Amino acid sequence: MSEKLKIEVTAKANYLEDQSSPENHRFMWAYDVTIVNHSEEIVQLLNRYWKITDMRGKVEEIRGPGVIGLQPLIRPTKTFAYSSFAQFSTPQGTMEGFYEMQTLDEQSFMVEIPKFVLTCPSSSTGAFRSQLH
Repeated sequence: MSEKLKIEVTAKANYLEDQSSPENHRFMWAYDVTIVNHSEEIVQLLNRYWKITDMRGKVEEIRGPGVIGLQPLIRPTKTFAYSSFAQFSTPQGTMEGFYEMQTLDEQSFMVEIPKFVLTCPSSSTGAFRSQLH
């Protein structure tokens, strides 16, 4: 949680077995992010930065304006939540990063997106594991 303005970010991932293809090294997740404004100021999410790491250590960095095409204003005590997707070539990985936000008087600050793990059920990784050996 950002200490200065008390912005809390949580994320949760769900493996999408029906959209994944372990034998083709494609593992899909939906993830939900919730941003809670515990401060007394209106804040706006301007930009995002994601560091995505697969279980082989391959890192992908994503930067861009807003989230899901939006740069939302989040009022005091209010929540903004959204869902998105991630695809990996391995059955496990992590995501972490930060949001660049600002107050209405244009004071910018960063809010950490805590690292979360994306992992598929072990029953789905058999084909992938056999290809590693």
